[in-house]
This record gives sequence, C-alpha cells and structure tokens, in this order.
Amino acid sequence: MRILALGGPGAMGAVAVRVAAGLPGVTEIVVADRRLEAAQSLVRRLAGSGTSMRPLRVDVTDAGELRAALEHSDVVLNTVGPYYRFGMTVLRAAIAAGTHYLDICDDWEPTQQMLDLDEQARAAGVCAVVGMGASPGVSNLLALRAVTLLDGPVRDLYTAWPVDVSSSEAGGQDDEQLLGPDGRPTAAAVHWMEQISGKVAVVDGGRLVRRRPLQPVTLTVAPGRSGTAYIVGHPEPVTFHRSFRPTGRSANLMVITPTTLAYLDLLRQGIDSGTLTNETAAADLARPSVGRGLRATVSALGRKGPGTLPPFFATATGTRHGSPVTVTARLADTPGVAALTDDMAEATGVPLALGLAQLLDGSPVRPGVHPPESVIDAERFFHDLVRQTPRLRIDGAPDGVVVDVTPTDVEVVRS
Repeated sequence: MRILALGGPGAMGAVAVRVAAGLPGVTEIVVADRRLEAAQSLVRRLAGSGTSMRPLRVDVTDAGELRAALEHSDVVLNTVGPYYRFGMTVLRAAIAAGTHYLDICDDWEPTQQMLDLDEQARAAGVCAVVGMGASPGVSNLLALRAVTLLDGPVRDLYTAWPVDVSSSEAGGQDDEQLLGPDGRPTAAAVHWMEQISGKVAVVDGGRLVRRRPLQPVTLTVAPGRSGTAYIVGHPEPVTFHRSFRPTGRSANLMVITPTTLAYLDLLRQGIDSGTLTNETAAADLARPSVGRGLRATVSALGRKGPGTLPPFFATATGTRHGSPVTVTARLADTPGVAALTDDMAEATGVPLALGLAQLLDGSPVRPGVHPPESVIDAERFFHDLVRQTPRLRIDGAPDGVVVDVTPTDVEVVRS
C-alpha cells in the first residue's frame, strides 16, 4: 500500500514513518510537509529502510496540493497539528479522496466534529481512526482492557498520563518537546495550552459536560496506589461517552507535580483573561519566567501531589461477578515504560504506526470514523508494542500491561 505521511518530518511523524517502513504491505511512503527540505532530509536519513520513499511538498491549507497527494495514496498518516486547526480539513479531504486515515488528534473539540463525519466516511468506504497516539490511543486501549473485566455498566472511567513524573524519577519538560528547531512553540505545546484553558469536555453524571481544567481528582486505583491527578482537555471522555457510556464520571488526567501544575494554572489564568495567547503561553512554558516561577512555587505548597499513582494508566469502577470493583490497567513498572512515556515522539509515533499495521492487514478496516477503542485489537496492539519496546515485558505481563482488580466496598474513585 502507498502511505502518505503528512507532517512526516515532525518529531512524531518521523517515528511513525520509521516504524511504518518496516511493516509488511507498505510499498511506498510519501513523506509530505510544507517544508520540502525537511521531507528530503528524513527520506535521506531513512534511505536504508528497504521501503521506497520520496519527499513531497504539501501544505494542508492548499486544497489542491492536499487533494492531489491524497488521491495517489491508499492510507494517510496525519501528524499535522494542532488538530483544532487542521484536523477537520485533512479528514474531509481524505474522505473525498477515498483514502483511509489515521491521526494522533489529541484535541477534544475536533474529535467530536470528526466523529460526526462517520456517515460520510461509511458512504465513501473510508476507515478513519482518530486519536491513535499515546493519549489518546494507548490510554483508550488500556481503558478497553479495564472495562472488559466489568460485567455491568461502567460507573467511573479515568485515563491518566505523566507530565513531569515517570516510574523512576521526576523531571522537567524537555525543551525539544516544547520548541521546534526554529525556536517557536511546537504544535504539541500550543495544543497543551488550548487544553488547560477555557472549558473542557468531561463526563459527569453520565452526561458529557464542560468543566474548568486543572481541577483535582483523587484516586485509589489499587492497594498502595493512590494520589491526586488533574483534569486536562483530551478526547478520551468524548469517545468513552459514545463507546462505554459511563454512568458516573470520566476525564483525562495529568499525573503531575504540584510545582508544574501551579505554573500551568498561572498560564491558564493568563490565557483565560486574554493577556496570553496559546502561542505566548507555550513559549513561556518552554522558557519559564522568573516571576511566574516564584509565584508557582508559593502556590504549589497548597496543592496535592501524585503520591503513588502509576504514571500511565486507565481505571474503571463497576461490578464484577456482582461485587463492586475497581479495575486498573497500567503499563508495567519497568525501565521500558519510562523510556516510552518520557519521549513524547516515541510514545505517540509508535502507536500510530502500530495502528497502521492493523489497518494494512485488514483487521480494523470498517468504514466510518472510529476512536481506537472501537476498532483496534487491544491484545494485538500491546503485544506489538512490546516488540517495539522489549523492556516493557515482565513476568506475568508478557504484553507489558498489568491489570489490578480490587474489590471495593466503598467508592474509591472520587473528586
């Protein structure tokens, strides 16, 4: 199959292209970007992969260029962000061209809009998988693992990912994840500012509603595993509301230290008041100002920390065999999980390519627009992930996932 990698030279796109080059069934990868020289550089770097590659200049805001690239491709990997600006544009064009589609969309607003294109995609025979990265993506499939062990309705369903904590140590955000080679904020950083400000989608009382981000949620997910994480805008509650219908609460959370949280809250206040834009806030996060740093240090003193929460997990409450339980699915506590989650490009690009692997052999090819939990084979995915990240495998968890089922006589997930 011919693969079009839109935004392929970017950090996450380059990882996806590297992994995709080793997949059976890939006959050609077109590395596309508005910067032709960046596409050419990646093609040269991966020249020994054994898969035919060629660079192509494509600006996704140019309808003609985008259409021409899609019409000559079987599948598009879209890593052009932020998705609240470009997601709908590319998906609509892919449906019009009859090209299968995967992306790493991590904005909840366009996720809702893209899911609404399901009927058009089905009519065109296009399979689109939206949000096939780390969070969303891996997080959705961890949630699926947890939910399948419940035998009744899902009550509460949370996913969480690490910001500045890992299974072994705490650290700051990597400047390379926040600033591009040109010194400007990356799309990922701008997205992050969008999702810590304004109102974001969560499920409350079984209804999809909007709430202020950065609010605390205190969790006990397993014996000896408890702490506080914080709400951030992400697609998981939107797709879970459709896929699993939780009757209680659902949100995506950041596992984050109090000092970083306090700094983000100051940026949120600036964005909400109009004194900062998403771009200026992202630049400030990459190069923190002394004044905000001091204020954040003081503010952090009154905030709860992550305690002993795992760095990356999904937790669901409901019943199993008629008894109340909490089921938590988490990546194994090995050096492999830190190596994966501490590198945003690897954590996002590898899952995208593994989603492509399933589409290539026809596993999830069902026309329509789907979140990962509705169409990706989770068991196969995690086994494939371990093959890409062998250090995730431990005794008792050959696929790198540990599942804790804890009887609960009282509610253990609360906010």
